[in-house]
Amino acid sequence: MPVETATQLSSIASEGPAEQPFYIPMTGPAARPRRSLKHDDTFIVLDGHGDIGASAGGPDGLFNADTRYLARLELTLEDVQPLLLGSSLRDDNSALTVDLTNPDIYEQGRLVLPKDMLHIVRTVFLWHGTAYQRIGLQNHGDRRASFKIKLTFDNDFADLFEVRGAVRAKRGIGSGRLVGPSDVMLDYRGLDGATRTTALHFDPRPSRLAVDAATYHFDLDPQQSTSLFIAVTCNVRAGEQPGRFFRSLLAHRREMRRCTQGAASIETSNDIFNEVLCQAAADLNILMTDTPEGRYPYAGIPWYSTTFGRDGLITAMQMLWVDPRIARGVLRRLAVHQADKTDPLADAEPGKILHEMRGGEMAALREVPFACYYGSVDSTPLFVLLAGLYIERTGDMATLQELWPAIERALRWIDGPGDPDRDGFVEYQRATEQGLANQGWKDSYDAVFHADGHLAEGNIALAEVQGYVFAGKQLAARCARRLGKTEMAERLQAEAARLAQQFEEAFWCEDLNTYALALDGNKQPCKVRTSNAGQLLFSGMVREDRARKVAADLLRPHFFSGWGIRTVARGEARYNPMSYHDGSIWPHDNALIALGLSRYGLKHAVEHVFRGLFEAASYMDLRRLPELFCGFRREKHRGPTLYPVACAPQAWASATPFTLLEAALGLEFDADCGQIRLRNPRLPAFLDWVVLHDLRLGGAAIDLRIRRHGEDVSMEVLRRRGQIQVSLVLAQ
Repeated sequence: MPVETATQLSSIASEGPAEQPFYIPMTGPAARPRRSLKHDDTFIVLDGHGDIGASAGGPDGLFNADTRYLARLELTLEDVQPLLLGSSLRDDNSALTVDLTNPDIYEQGRLVLPKDMLHIVRTVFLWHGTAYQRIGLQNHGDRRASFKIKLTFDNDFADLFEVRGAVRAKRGIGSGRLVGPSDVMLDYRGLDGATRTTALHFDPRPSRLAVDAATYHFDLDPQQSTSLFIAVTCNVRAGEQPGRFFRSLLAHRREMRRCTQGAASIETSNDIFNEVLCQAAADLNILMTDTPEGRYPYAGIPWYSTTFGRDGLITAMQMLWVDPRIARGVLRRLAVHQADKTDPLADAEPGKILHEMRGGEMAALREVPFACYYGSVDSTPLFVLLAGLYIERTGDMATLQELWPAIERALRWIDGPGDPDRDGFVEYQRATEQGLANQGWKDSYDAVFHADGHLAEGNIALAEVQGYVFAGKQLAARCARRLGKTEMAERLQAEAARLAQQFEEAFWCEDLNTYALALDGNKQPCKVRTSNAGQLLFSGMVREDRARKVAADLLRPHFFSGWGIRTVARGEARYNPMSYHDGSIWPHDNALIALGLSRYGLKHAVEHVFRGLFEAASYMDLRRLPELFCGFRREKHRGPTLYPVACAPQAWASATPFTLLEAALGLEFDADCGQIRLRNPRLPAFLDWVVLHDLRLGGAAIDLRIRRHGEDVSMEVLRRRGQIQVSLVLAQ
């Protein structure tokens, strides 16, 4: 993620102040918990009362294409805040429901409305760039209730980077006007020449309407109920009215159900793990965004609700066994936006795969470099890797033919600009000071350092990136053979083998029994114990004896907290369990490590990681794994410690439970043979059985039940549709 953390160790103060151009500040705790909804390019962050901007400490707002279209929408009853009864998201994330009631209301010292007489229900959902809200009111008292409801609203049309903390010297001009008895229009003329509008529609007509508030007066008899509706639309077209609330809500829910059809589903013996899986699936579904090239998993809410190359590629890879259509949409979109020229501000070079795309005013003016930004060293090899895995999973030759030119361009970048000193390793160094200082997945300014804590400089070669290149070239070689390009296939295979040998010589640290985090610009290894070495196992590049040493180290207490594997081992110079990348726990990082452990047959280790993250999720709000959490040691009778500005939901964190299950079962797909294999499957102790419904391969599908018998498993085919085979492959 493109975020610069503020960690600065006092022992290394000589390096000067932390660089933080894209730092996300956390100035204090949120006064109310936040809830998020998303549909395509629009998302909303509200507090637990259903308000926007009514309490401090949160990134509240209605956002579309990286611009805030509503900064405040607060409901008051007789000019006081209602009392919260409860709020909850629907299981499918389609709507937020908030239950409120009235406090004691006094007038000139006389009680005129006793508490708990009124039931106020707010229902909020998003649909096609519009935030819909119904406010239901019912009088449960034994007397007539007369009261005033006021909705106060405002907007700043802030760019998302302003919401994140950026300060701009100059902004555009905003205005507001009434356009009828039920409608308000808020306008902003940006410095980029674009006009952005927010339209608010109230139904029924308010008793009083101003450019910043709508006021209603109600008189309700005992048990009488009524409703009012609000629709807030981003960039409404002239004369366009929002759809009706209930009709739009039903259409939204139908679409959400339709989008999940065709994907595998999972049922297990553990009710809590079922809740974890259901929440993860619902989160991934709302993060999916329809693009011209297909559905794409946006990275996370609130800071990363846009196209990210690395995040989309890894999420698609994690979900490949469940729904390969995600990978197809990701690959096609990134191929369309592949760089075709050199642009230093965007860190673009021909063949490079996108890192981040932004649509706000600051990106349009290049106040931030992220309109189409290519400053990641790993998106390009991950693109090649995912393309190969997708073809292995599906045998989709039409998509391979479509993608092959982009794959070849990506390979040319890997061997060309991606290796500027021609030493055989893919490296990065930002092209301008505006870009990200570090360009691997750990992209905090302080994430790549030497054993003494000093930051690496020059062209940096990250360990895991070389693994991505190795696996990508091996898979590209198989794709080339499918296309009849035998000579190219042999060359790619030889290059992968040569890279593996060269990597062992340059990165292995015998004194640490692990691989260096990176090589700096002077080819000096960063001898630091990090989780990056764990991701090498996923690539399959490293020697088996050394893979086992890495795995053993990752499960020792300096790495494994009890909840998961830390990004940096305890005791290293910059270790900080509260940092973004230097000691925290990232679920997706653990998931990729688990795939690597499974690849090398280390199923006991897989179970260890799986159990830790499952138990962490059981403590989390909504059973939702966040982007990251703190790396403090696990203590009895306490849950994990949260990281304050972590995205939730976040795509690759949401995909993690599915990846952990894939690693445990050893799932493999052979599209050419029409066969699914479970290699050395092992279920963790908290799962007695797992049923995989509608597991697809080509045009066929199968339902499987896997049961645990101690450390062994049995498999039963429940239903088969079409020509498909499934087998257990057990180690000798």
